[in-house]
Amino acid sequence: MPEIKVTPLGAGQDVGRSCILVSIGGKNIMLDCGMHMGYNDDRRFPDFSYITQNGRLTDFLDCVIISHFHLDHCGALPYMSEMVGYDGPIYMTHPTKAICPILLEDFRKITVDKKGETNFFTSQMIKDCMKKVVPLNLHQTVQVDDELELKAYYAGHVLGAAMVLIKVGSESVVYTGDYNMTPDRHLGAAWIDKCRPDILISESTYATTIRDSKRCRERDFLKKVHESIERGGKVLIPVFALGRAQELCILLETFWERMNLKAPIYFSTGLTEKANHYYKLFITWTNQKIRKTFVQRNMFEFKHIKAFDRSYADNPGPMVVFATPGMLHAGQSLQIFKKWAGNEKNMVIMPGYCVQGTIGHKILNGQRKLEMEGRSTLDVKLQVEYMSFSAHADAKGIMQLIRMAEPRNMLLVHGEALKMEFLKGKIEQEFNIDCYMPANGETITVSTNPSVPVDISLNLLKREMALGGPLPDPKKPRTMHGTLIMKENVSLVSSEQALKELGLNEHQLRFTCRVQLQDPHSDLDTLHRIYTHLKSLLKGYTIQHVPDGTVMVESIVIKVSSSAEDPNNKVLLLSWSYQVEYSIITTIIPAMLNYLMSSPT
Repeated sequence: MPEIKVTPLGAGQDVGRSCILVSIGGKNIMLDCGMHMGYNDDRRFPDFSYITQNGRLTDFLDCVIISHFHLDHCGALPYMSEMVGYDGPIYMTHPTKAICPILLEDFRKITVDKKGETNFFTSQMIKDCMKKVVPLNLHQTVQVDDELELKAYYAGHVLGAAMVLIKVGSESVVYTGDYNMTPDRHLGAAWIDKCRPDILISESTYATTIRDSKRCRERDFLKKVHESIERGGKVLIPVFALGRAQELCILLETFWERMNLKAPIYFSTGLTEKANHYYKLFITWTNQKIRKTFVQRNMFEFKHIKAFDRSYADNPGPMVVFATPGMLHAGQSLQIFKKWAGNEKNMVIMPGYCVQGTIGHKILNGQRKLEMEGRSTLDVKLQVEYMSFSAHADAKGIMQLIRMAEPRNMLLVHGEALKMEFLKGKIEQEFNIDCYMPANGETITVSTNPSVPVDISLNLLKREMALGGPLPDPKKPRTMHGTLIMKENVSLVSSEQALKELGLNEHQLRFTCRVQLQDPHSDLDTLHRIYTHLKSLLKGYTIQHVPDGTVMVESIVIKVSSSAEDPNNKVLLLSWSYQVEYSIITTIIPAMLNYLMSSPT
């Protein structure tokens, strides 16, 4: 029986380092190729030795698909393609292709230029890697080869994020990447059609969370920022360059305008300009409101939000700073946090998920003394707030996607084990399908029952309709008689057409039944009595007494003969073609015998 195998090399019962290997219909596909924010050693990248101990990955992979530009989904891509070795196609959407190399270069600069790490990819490797990228358009079917095809769907989450349907023959898998089922201020909600895949591989970051209304969250966020500013504090909002940053910038810009506030708002230098450029370039990926107002006013050109210079961190007075990256694991956000952590007037608002091992994760879990690099200790006195503006689907959103796609099996990745376990139980209970949650390096095997598509000839369909059968209904299977021909594809045709196509002569197959009985009448008299009885019994059938001494019921032939030794010993011979319904035969034989044996001699 055909089967699909799924092995997480990263993001199996974990968040970060997303990399999932799928084997389907003899094809091997890598879904995402990310890095882990919580590690600075070999565990940072997926373990590609699972695929091959030696040799290039090109020999083992048919393609690589990147769902979006976040580093936990694409951060290991140049390492995989240029250092381990992969020359095949890498599929991603146009916005992801544009933004991915910029974030990879920023990541490289922090890791190599600032931290001085060796054995890391270079700027040239990023460029060489991106040359292998094949762009995907939404809802466009792309043929990787003669058998493997891909189709991208809108995922929300960040600019350019996509869910991907992977098909090989009649087997299929959907990989969601990260997605959001709720529209926000700059992106729409994820959507997929009822594709009924064999497996739906879904992220489960917020597997046990059902978020309160977006309006309540926005109101609380603005209230906390305003209160901190009013008491003269500084507010740090760690964000990733594109996504939640734009969402919260639009929110604060509108609030500052309405309240006529004067405290400065800053955004990490350089990234604002890049972000605005890409949002203008890919305006079709934003939500309907932004697309409508774009001609009159670009929502991403801010009046109150200015570029940040690192010297501003020491300025007196209140301010709000958006700084990257979003988990406080490196870069400008971490530098500002170190400066502001000792003042209880200040506040840090974490607007998204933080991976275990990052400073963000530690302070959200209440840690107030942090061991920094060089064994120094940092006392955390500022207020720490968590407000989920994370663009991931919550538990309700995951269930909503399952209803949309109607998968036969479910597989959870990109989540924490205990939370996944809870959601797994809910999914199995509500949808009555198997749900899996493999750990990294664990392979899940799912057997499939592939359906074989069959073309039906027009003549055969016309014949069925002429017989007065019901109109074709996909929900109600029906039997059709024909000949199955297998050439380039499989087709069902009428027997006449099959003989013609194959150059064969027609032979008619008939079945025969002999019944012996005692009857004193002559052969012709017995046959006439059978004819009269069947004529009165089978009203809806054509019954003829043929001059050659036979009775015909439709295409059934009935003959009577007697032996020379004993004329009373009669043999009834019935002959019919294979098309005749068996129910007629089982009606005629008992009817004749009962009549002849019960009628007076």
